[in-house]
Amino acid sequence: MTPSPTPPAPPDRAAESAALLAGIVGRLGTPHVFVVGDLILDRYTWGDAERVSPEAPVLVLRSSRSEHRLGGAASVAFLLRALGARVTLAGVVGDDAAGATVRQLLNAAGVDCKPVVTDRDRPTTVKERFMGVAQHRHAHQILRVDHEAREPLASETESELSRRLSGAVDGADAVLVSDYGKGVCTAGLIPGLISSARWANRPVLVDPARGADYERYRGATCVTPNRREAEEAAGVSIRRPGDAVTAARRLCRRHNLDAAVVTLDRDGMALARSDGRNGVYPARERRVYDITGAGDVVLSVLGVCLAAGVDFPEAIALANVAGGIEVESVGVAPVTWAEVLADLGAARPAAAKVLTREALVAAVEGRRRSGERVVFTNGCFDLLHPGHLRALEDARGEGDCLVVGLNSDASVRRLKGPTRPVLPERERAAMVAALGAVDYVCVFDEDTPADLVAAVRPDVLVKGASYAAGQVAGREVVEGYGGRVVLEPLADGWSTTDLIRRIQRSDPAAV
Repeated sequence: MTPSPTPPAPPDRAAESAALLAGIVGRLGTPHVFVVGDLILDRYTWGDAERVSPEAPVLVLRSSRSEHRLGGAASVAFLLRALGARVTLAGVVGDDAAGATVRQLLNAAGVDCKPVVTDRDRPTTVKERFMGVAQHRHAHQILRVDHEAREPLASETESELSRRLSGAVDGADAVLVSDYGKGVCTAGLIPGLISSARWANRPVLVDPARGADYERYRGATCVTPNRREAEEAAGVSIRRPGDAVTAARRLCRRHNLDAAVVTLDRDGMALARSDGRNGVYPARERRVYDITGAGDVVLSVLGVCLAAGVDFPEAIALANVAGGIEVESVGVAPVTWAEVLADLGAARPAAAKVLTREALVAAVEGRRRSGERVVFTNGCFDLLHPGHLRALEDARGEGDCLVVGLNSDASVRRLKGPTRPVLPERERAAMVAALGAVDYVCVFDEDTPADLVAAVRPDVLVKGASYAAGQVAGREVVEGYGGRVVLEPLADGWSTTDLIRRIQRSDPAAV
């Protein structure tokens, strides 16, 4: 009897979907997105929550550092820049130090903030968060203090902002409204903006304020409320994803929206369209450290995608991935397309770790904001051997995230001679990246990694003990900002040069 042929393996739908989304990311380009909304300055104070005060039953936070980040619509603009978009931002700040800091951070991020109005009678909204680390674990928010005015803009300020919005839509590919309920997104401002954008055939996406009257968003392309906001606005209890579709449908009918996307945390997102097409888009399980900024990331990704002509299902799938990456960080951290692609697994896992210098700096910044300690080491890694493995494992033990700088082929030839490297940089990078101890690999073309070290700003710089401390490239930079230089002992009996000689002795034609 002739054996039955083996049936073909079923297609890997997850891999197909990841490949499709990766292709979309590659075609997004650099759309121009216009953002309007409440501008917020986020102030963080970090420290050790080491004990309870003897004065009252409260934690004592021993401060170690503080920093400022952009929040609200300013955060959306910042996140859009990390996604490669060109961004123009409109909103209001006070005539105060916080307002000046917001403008400084926006300018540094490359955001066009000419439409931002300064109101001398209104403070800049500031959210001050105190972040405590206990028993060397990840930092968590222990207190937030808000400094703000919530009343609607004064008529003079609203008129000035409206004037600056006039014509701004014409040069944009999409308009995003980030309403945090701080008085900027008024019923006298937003309807006219939506009308102008729709007349110009530009998509308008709104992240609504909790408790807002959705009539001010009438006619928008899409609103993106979270679970609680959708329940309140639609009058629907959302106990399961299907309920969110019902709520989204109701919002579309009531307010003449093309679509509504309800974000559901670990359950992903639900979509309803005015033409009856609906769907639920699940998200994979994540280690959630902080939900701050997840809604801003979702709005930003949806905005870039719709600006580039991507349809809702694919845009939501990418936003699900980006939002998941965001909640794994502490505070609002920029998410890059390189991180999204790595998370999708669109490239081989090892290849996804090999980053350009620009992508590496963004990825490391995200890890650092999660409270992780970044370690850097470097080498040629030509013919990987046990000595390399031990060195990399020892380096990884110095922190939470290991970055490896890899000499390019040209750099190796200048250092080792015309017969090296044996393996080209692409293969060497892939082999190093395949190791579990390694988080990221970046190829550098200089003779030393000093410039790469300066860009990455590692907490710990590791080199083999065959070097003296003064010979370690980048040492001055790292020690200058308080980092450490560690000289790890070498594994005896292992070197690439000796390995090549052993191979040649056994087969002179081999190398």
